Amino acid sequence: MVTPAYGSGAMPSVWQPENLQELQTLRRRLKGICCFTAGGTLLRTQWEGGLVPSPEHMISLARIPEMSGISIRGDEMVIGAMTRLKECAAQALLHQLPILQEAVNAIAAPSIRNVATIGGNIVSGVGDTLPALLVYDAKLHWLTDNGIDIRSVSSWLRGGRDGSRNPGDVLISIHIPMRPSSLLDVDSEQRHAAREVSFYRKLGRRETFSASLVTVALYGEIDLDNRWTKIAIAAGGGSGMAMRLMDSERQLLGSEATVMQAATLAASVTDEFTTYGDAFATEHYRKQTAGNMLGAGLWEELHE
Repeated sequence: MVTPAYGSGAMPSVWQPENLQELQTLRRRLKGICCFTAGGTLLRTQWEGGLVPSPEHMISLARIPEMSGISIRGDEMVIGAMTRLKECAAQALLHQLPILQEAVNAIAAPSIRNVATIGGNIVSGVGDTLPALLVYDAKLHWLTDNGIDIRSVSSWLRGGRDGSRNPGDVLISIHIPMRPSSLLDVDSEQRHAAREVSFYRKLGRRETFSASLVTVALYGEIDLDNRWTKIAIAAGGGSGMAMRLMDSERQLLGSEATVMQAATLAASVTDEFTTYGDAFATEHYRKQTAGNMLGAGLWEELHE
């Protein structure tokens, strides 16, 4: 049985597991008749808009300690899926991941960031954190029917495109490899001489609190010979799925880093980026804007 949509007076039963074992038990018992809630900001919007019905049962993830907080574990930064966006923005550890921190600060308004979680932003499938997580090679840890499963962000996004995702899986944590340097075979003095290039850009229909039209992110490392030794580029935005732009990356990798590459990158991204058109912007506009934003960002980073 499915109860009527939100607003009719019908309310779902709310379950509040206190650990992953209780969560797994509830997943199995209520399979197919429940939904999961983190901050609930997106879910509330969907209910009030009549986009999804109110479920018979709702499982809150708020009381599971393993799903909150930010820490360094070995060579990874681990972010619990239930960590509020406000905490992500203010956490000193995230200064080491400036692209992600900037992405978090660009989401909605402070009142929403006080409640919304990074896990909810990811699980939406179109969140503005996704381009940042793609360029940081993040891994997602999911609670599945078979226990914990680890997937790259790219792999999980592909599952949304080909329909292989299991909507009953629960995101537990985000794991991001820390980057001492790509030059691990040289001494410390040389390693610190290597240059990192990174930026995040978001274009919305107005300055704040609106869905993005285009979001882009770039992370790169340049060696002492001024050549790209690592490059990761991603684009997304709106209701389109974010993606790594592998062809555009290959054009830069190994080449000399110069401002002249800005125009080349803009053209390559415009050609490669797969997106969509709607009432707010055409597909061509989004593709060209992504290219221009990445090209301009690269020019700003390399121009001296």
